[in-house]
Amino acid sequence: MSALEFNDVIHGHTSIREYEDREVSQEMLDQILEAGIRASSSGNMQSYSIIVTRDKELKKKLYTPHMEQSMVVDAPVLLTFCADFNRMRKWLELNDAPVHFDNFMSFMIGAIDATLAAQNVALAAENAGLGICYMGSTLANCDQIGERLNLPPNVVPVVGYSLGYPAEAPALRDRLPMSGLVHYEQYQDYSEEDIQAIYKERNEKGWQRYMSVPRLKEMIEELGLKNLAQVYTIAKYTKESHLEFSQTVLNYLEKQNFMKNDADSN
Repeated sequence: MSALEFNDVIHGHTSIREYEDREVSQEMLDQILEAGIRASSSGNMQSYSIIVTRDKELKKKLYTPHMEQSMVVDAPVLLTFCADFNRMRKWLELNDAPVHFDNFMSFMIGAIDATLAAQNVALAAENAGLGICYMGSTLANCDQIGERLNLPPNVVPVVGYSLGYPAEAPALRDRLPMSGLVHYEQYQDYSEEDIQAIYKERNEKGWQRYMSVPRLKEMIEELGLKNLAQVYTIAKYTKESHLEFSQTVLNYLEKQNFMKNDADSN
């Protein structure tokens, strides 16, 4: 693939929520998963696992914890990328090595490894003509999803997305300007003027997008919201919901043996 073609893949990404009734071949799946396995990982430990879900009944069981998003049951494939130190801990034990990797830092390493693999697979999939839609519900409801996927201790779902052949061609979404995201040498904090400039297009296009969908427009008007910042914090990502999801993740990390952060922990 030429640099120009790769640039098209990168800059042409959209979230696909509607899919053709068409299976993804095992050959195609193997090809894109191999791209994921080639991703960088901490110490080359590859502390992640990828779960491929095709079974319709299992996808129905995942529908509720994935917040009843239609693509969960409509897409031919769901991919779930998990932080996984279960496999490595078993290998350590077999080789008379200390068996740890059961703390928060270990989870973070596995989560980053899983995310790197997920993005490699996503790029390979889009390059092959497939579409994906990331689902934040994977981490938010990690406990329910982990139960349905039969995850053992030291494994936590981190990133997930639907996968299939697109049945829609949504318009490209705006992105914040590079000047507002990239810092050279050291972090340069933002003035009020900087913030206004960085979010100018987002304020306009994001608001237009929400107001163009009748059910969202009705919700915004009922709540008396006046701008996109209020939509994000009062309607979409409330403090209450984030606190609830935070506790879910922390509790599940404890259950899955990733919170032994005391030097005396066994």
